[in-house]
Amino acid sequence: MRSVVYSRTGDPSVLRLVDRDVTEPGPDEVRVRIVVSGVNPTDWKSRLGSGEGAAPPFPEVTPNQDGAGVVDAVGNRVGDLAVGDRVWVYLAGHQRPTGTAQEYTNLPSARVVRLPEGTSFEVGASLGVPAMTAHRALTVLEDGPRRLHPGALNDKVVLVAGGAGAVGHAAVQLARWAGGTVITTISSAAKAALATAAGAHHVINYREEVAASAIKKIAPDGVDLVVEVAIGANSQLDIDVAKPRASIATYANDGGSEFRLEVRPNMIKNLRYQFVLLYTVGQAALTAAVEDITHALIDGALPVGEEAGLPLHRFPLEKTADAHQAVQDGAVGKVLIDVS
Repeated sequence: MRSVVYSRTGDPSVLRLVDRDVTEPGPDEVRVRIVVSGVNPTDWKSRLGSGEGAAPPFPEVTPNQDGAGVVDAVGNRVGDLAVGDRVWVYLAGHQRPTGTAQEYTNLPSARVVRLPEGTSFEVGASLGVPAMTAHRALTVLEDGPRRLHPGALNDKVVLVAGGAGAVGHAAVQLARWAGGTVITTISSAAKAALATAAGAHHVINYREEVAASAIKKIAPDGVDLVVEVAIGANSQLDIDVAKPRASIATYANDGGSEFRLEVRPNMIKNLRYQFVLLYTVGQAALTAAVEDITHALIDGALPVGEEAGLPLHRFPLEKTADAHQAVQDGAVGKVLIDVS
């Protein structure tokens, strides 16, 4: 089979296309024929590692956590999946050397999820890190739901920072599906169109208006929950627009590696900060995300493509290095690799 690998960390040039044997799945594993592989920032950051030329965690690594395809073989203790099932996969390369940038991959069955009928491989490969991160961020509100379903976020105002990004896009879609009022901030008219297409009720271009003032006009009592992509840049904004007992769920710090907080303003509002990283979120949260995302897919709530607010950028497997570079360069939308 064709597989993309790297044996040392560094820029995309360390990725190379090789031929490897297809191996049999273990007792609790499923072998998936990957049709589409999804690329996320975590993939290029893992490939870059701690610096140019450092040793990766395994002698040879195949990148990419997300993907979608067809079950090709199952281990002898797997009872809930069958050969021929159309599936999406998540955390394919977490603590394992083999991700989805290859034609076949063996995975623990718990990381392989059936695609509902009619759901495309493109949608499946766009779930994983973005949708599951968004689900976690939307379910940490002290006075809010632990699970998402239609009506779960009724009467809640959700602010999504960067609604045109992959996680932001999924957060907008899931919050809208769950009944929340969704406000999002973006930096251009083009991104505003994407956030609107994703389902945001209110879109604020922070380069053209004062974001805090605009948000307060929409939500004079404040927002219940912030899904934050740039906590360093937005920490004061988040404090200003949050209502008492609000939660700020931050899954990234675009533009910086640290931020500072004043005690008193946060204490006055009893604000809660939740850091979100899928790798250590725990199995209960992963399982809840899988189940709720499946219901959202059945309801048709997570479409992709420019008309749904998430443009797709597609590369063949042999151009995986270019796909990684596109994500590293900040491509707006979702970068996908057509594997087979």
